[in-house]
Parts: sequence; C-alpha cells; structure tokens
Amino acid sequence: MTNASHSNNQNKPYDDNNSADVLLKPRPKTKKPNMYKVILLNDDYTPMNFVTHILEKFFNKTKTEADEIMMQVHRRGVGVCGIYSYEIAETKVVQVMEYAKINEQPLQCTMEKD
Repeated sequence: MTNASHSNNQNKPYDDNNSADVLLKPRPKTKKPNMYKVILLNDDYTPMNFVTHILEKFFNKTKTEADEIMMQVHRRGVGVCGIYSYEIAETKVVQVMEYAKINEQPLQCTMEKD
C-alpha cells in the first residue's frame, strides 16, 4: 500500500467533515429492586432445634448464627432470617412453610418490605 491509499478519512474518525451527528439518549437510571425481610414467627410448639435446622438448611446460616436468630424468635417473637429480592424471599417463605408442614410443625414464616 502506498501513502495515497491512507489519504481517505478512515484514519480520521473525528474529522468534522466526515462525522455523522449522533444523538445519544440519556440512559434511564436503574432502580435497585425492593428488598424483603424473611421472618420467622414464634409459636409455643415448634422445637428450638427445628428452628435452628430451618435457618441452617434454607438460609445457609452457621450453627452460631442460627442459634442467635432462633433465640430472637423465642425471646422477641420474631427473627429476621435474611433480606432478599422479592422472588427469592417469596421462594424461601414457601420452602420453609412446606418443610414445616411436612414435618408437622406449626412454624410460620413470612416476608415484609425492608
């Protein structure tokens, strides 16, 4: 190739005579999804070790974390298991409720907006 072949405007992307006018639309700001607390409710029948097991199985809590949350449920009447997007929180509530029912436990699990 000779230098003459490079004389076209391909090597000058910002040449005012060669550039097309492009209007860029501002990007809409993405909104963070609402988050939801998954909550266990105290009752007088569900054994504490079952609550701890639920926390370890469905919420990936360590034994220590599960015991702390279980004691909050026992003492305060409620305990927060975790905070998730709506779909994940809803799935966890359903999983816990089904598991409690299969195991004939009255444990209640719910979710609320964070």
